[in-house]
Parts: sequence; structure tokens; C-alpha cells
Amino acid sequence: MKKTFLYSLLLLIGISTFTSCDRICRKWKARSLEVGDKVDSLNGVYVYYNNSVGNVEGRNVAPDGYNIGLRYQCVEFVKRYYYEYLDHKMPDSYGHAKDFFEARLADGARSKRRNLTQFTNPSSSKPRVDDLLVFDGTKINEYGHVAIISKVDEHSVEIIQQNPGSFGDSRETFTLTKTDGKWKIEQNKTLGWLRKK
Repeated sequence: MKKTFLYSLLLLIGISTFTSCDRICRKWKARSLEVGDKVDSLNGVYVYYNNSVGNVEGRNVAPDGYNIGLRYQCVEFVKRYYYEYLDHKMPDSYGHAKDFFEARLADGARSKRRNLTQFTNPSSSKPRVDDLLVFDGTKINEYGHVAIISKVDEHSVEIIQQNPGSFGDSRETFTLTKTDGKWKIEQNKTLGWLRKK
């Protein structure tokens, strides 16, 4: 009812672009969410709403004692996805999002800390569904960000993420290009992706 009313109101006052309406409707919806509400899922693993990026709701530890991460941060979702869906435990289960990418490793080298193969952006290996995507820090968020690749085609990748901010979306799509035999995700903070082999 509220969403229908909001759309009608926006059309009446002359806001007719889909993007503007969609952005305002997301903000309206976010007001009704509570921290810990389910907002999306991939392969049965849920994404939870966290409101502000810096919010922490305690530590999530698996029944076997494995550290999954701080609820409901981005790292907690990707580690929970790898643990629950891919049956993967990382030898080093701590660190900020950007720390998942090890700059000293060559494209296609094995990360001993994560027990995953790491690919740089750009890479000779095309990103795949279930790859863990790593973003560098920013002035606003020095810790970086991580997500799971949920779809790949010839020209784009879709990610699913937790904790994109109060009004961020759980899914985003980025352009994927191939130049001189290397695949590149066209998002300037993308460091690379990691894969279970």
C-alpha cells in the first residue's frame, strides 16, 4: 500500500524516471527494516539487513567453533556462504574485507591464508559464479568490501552482498570486459576474486 501510494505521489509531482523512483522507494523500504531482517539469499544462504555500515551485532561462530565473522558485516556473509554452501573453512578466519586480497600473489596463485585461488583484476581467468569478489577501501570505508558473484555473462557480473549501507542494494551489476586475453570488472575499487578449486 505504501509503495503504491509513493509511486502515485512521485508520478503526480513529476518524477517519472525509473531510477529516481526506484531509489526513493528503496529508501522508503529501508525505513521499515530491522537489523537482522532477511533481505536476499543465494543457494539458501541469507543476506541480512545491517542498517549502517559500521553496525556490529556480535560475533557469529559456527557450532564447530569456526569464526564466521561479525554479524551482519560483508565478511560474515561471504564466509558464511563459503562455509554453508561450499563447505569451506579458511585457515585464517580473521581480517578486514580488503585483506582477503593479497597483493603479493600472482594472478592464479594460491592464497594459503584463505585456501583459495586468487585472481587479479584484470585476470586471464574469467570470473565465475561463487567467486568471492574483493574491493579496496575508500575514504568513507577504509576496510574495503567483499561480495559473492551470483551471475556472469559475456559482458557483466552480478554480485550479492551484505552490508552495502542503509540504502544500498543486496545485488549490483558491473560491466565485464575482455582486452588482450584478460577479463576485467569495470569497477575502480575491484582488486580481484578468489575461488575454491
